Amino acid sequence: MSDPTARNRLDEEASPYLRQHADNPVNWQPWDDDALQAAKERDVPIFLSVGYSACHWCHVMAEESFDDEEVAEVLNADFVPIKVDREERPDLDSIYQTVSQLVSGRGGWPLSVWLTPDGKPFYVGTYFPREPRRNMPGFLNLLGNIANSWSRAEDRREMENRAEQWTRAAKDQLEDVPSAGEDAPDEGVLTDAADAVLRAADREHGGFGTGQKFPQEARLHLLLRAFDATGRDAYRDVALQTLDAMADGGLYDQLGGGFHRYCTDRDWTVPHFEKMLYDNAELPRIFLAGYQLTGDERYRTVTEETLAFVRRELTHDDGGFFATLDARSPDEDGENVEGAFYVWTPDEVHEVLDDETDADLFCDRYGVTSSGNFEHGQTVLTVDRGVEELATEYDLDAATVRERLDEAREALFEARADRPRPRRDEKVLAGWNGLMASAFAEAALVLDPEFADDAADALGFVREHLWDAEAGSLSRRYKDGDVKGDAFLEDYAFLARGAFDTYQATGDPAHLGFAVDLARVIVRDFWDADEGTVFFTPRDGEELVARPQELRDQSTPSSLGVALDVLLSLDGFAPDESFDEVVETTLATHGTRVETSPLEYPSLALVADRWRSGDAELTVAAGTEDLPLPEEWRETLGETYVPRRLLAPRPASDDELQGWLDALGLDSAPPVWAERAARDGEPTVYACRGFACSAPQHDFEAALDWFEGGI
Repeated sequence: MSDPTARNRLDEEASPYLRQHADNPVNWQPWDDDALQAAKERDVPIFLSVGYSACHWCHVMAEESFDDEEVAEVLNADFVPIKVDREERPDLDSIYQTVSQLVSGRGGWPLSVWLTPDGKPFYVGTYFPREPRRNMPGFLNLLGNIANSWSRAEDRREMENRAEQWTRAAKDQLEDVPSAGEDAPDEGVLTDAADAVLRAADREHGGFGTGQKFPQEARLHLLLRAFDATGRDAYRDVALQTLDAMADGGLYDQLGGGFHRYCTDRDWTVPHFEKMLYDNAELPRIFLAGYQLTGDERYRTVTEETLAFVRRELTHDDGGFFATLDARSPDEDGENVEGAFYVWTPDEVHEVLDDETDADLFCDRYGVTSSGNFEHGQTVLTVDRGVEELATEYDLDAATVRERLDEAREALFEARADRPRPRRDEKVLAGWNGLMASAFAEAALVLDPEFADDAADALGFVREHLWDAEAGSLSRRYKDGDVKGDAFLEDYAFLARGAFDTYQATGDPAHLGFAVDLARVIVRDFWDADEGTVFFTPRDGEELVARPQELRDQSTPSSLGVALDVLLSLDGFAPDESFDEVVETTLATHGTRVETSPLEYPSLALVADRWRSGDAELTVAAGTEDLPLPEEWRETLGETYVPRRLLAPRPASDDELQGWLDALGLDSAPPVWAERAARDGEPTVYACRGFACSAPQHDFEAALDWFEGGI
């Protein structure tokens, strides 16, 4: 058999990130049996590099080191170099990021790990420059030192001992399950978690901490829910301050809509410019909650502009959603530069806007100055001055200022479209599509029913290309007809939630049936009754050095938290599946963790609160033309913040319901629909929480009011 490591094999891969490295002189291998076996046969370490296509420092390290012939010569001779797209293999990323955190206290991308031939890590870091600088070792020197140490028996034994220790430590952390007998978090979990969020809040600039600012959507949901439960203003104020900071700062694309990954500074000015599908899925959901709570039209606008961006720039012609937009694009000199597509100078603004007043208004509004707030005198657009202030200064009325600013934004947006665009990673990932489906479904309920079409199209794409209904199995990734990878917990959980949310937004039982099918696989393949937890990888998946769980919220929500949340939602529709037992047992297993460190586990804290408090359950029985809600009722719901809302539309009559039951394979009506037909020939709503229900209502506002005083 020929040596697969004799050439760069990434030209055989569909991942845009891997293909970016197909022309490197490094003989990159994908993570597969051939590469792993070659490391054992050659008896050399593996150099594992994990990144993703929109990662800025991944590009930098590639240009400095992986394109370098001298570096490539050492990597090819003394290692098996393996490239992994962390968006395709989050399981590998989780394991080795955990090692990085344990060893150095930090992680990130690019992730650089040296492994023994059997996959155990003995040296780890993130970005390394080619030559030493700023107290960082040079990558070329590091490769030489590691190769020399591996060739010396005594040093190699030490490296292998370290690998065993680090692997045990990672395995202990990732697979750790507390002893049986723990309790689920108590009724104080919501306020305890919200208090912890308050303590971490940056009261000056919004968000959390005093360094780089990341979206923390689950923390904000905790605050809004706690405000609704207690009326404590501090919860609401911190949440809204953060929403305002994200909407007005550089995290948000003020011209084109949509959010960048995070901000590099405390005051939300300069972002890392990549746009990830998951941020633009989760952020609209919290802005919609803010809109329902406050009626602030700014939150509605941000949501609509973000969804318009996703439709325009991240949507496959057949309905799925693409993964990312790169942070970099060519500047006027043809060099790939971070942020080049998004930043402006005053001269560029004046060149586009013929009217001097319009140009000056725009520059004043969005902080465009000759000195800039970014590199080379360029400006990241932020909302720098208010409309009323500008109206006074320019002796115009506020409505005129708004109109002129809107026209200026449109003109600059059109001009920007002529710039070289950031690269797009056109992978369609099952789980991330589930997140985006949830966002469009929620927008359909709160803003406009037509948004549900986008959610349904995405689910249809995934079902056609990634779902095997006969086997009950999901693949993770689609790219240009190529399907790769068994799905992970996040794929099943995020997609199940997206399908259930789309059922809530449409009243189409097919989406509910898909959600239940996915939930059954979660229990079948990821739930471990003996351990009392749900793992990130399936029980029959690839054997790695550890089998991870994903309890913590990271750049995406905790897959365990979302899995429990959707199982809790579906329990009333599939009572024979015992979804509630999985939820209760898993919350009991991890209850102490959630209570002691809610900042790390906000999604689990949210589901624990749901489990303790009960849902605001709204069963709506109506004719097909009125499902999921009559329009007047939908408008009322769109204007009302209802935490823990569970909407359960069903046909008006039990005879019509029987067709749904047959399609879903149910012998009898589940509790959420049973004995809840329409009354008096009119749409009827049943409001329930816990073990108590309101009388059948034809007045939707009265049903919502019942949650305030019904128990």
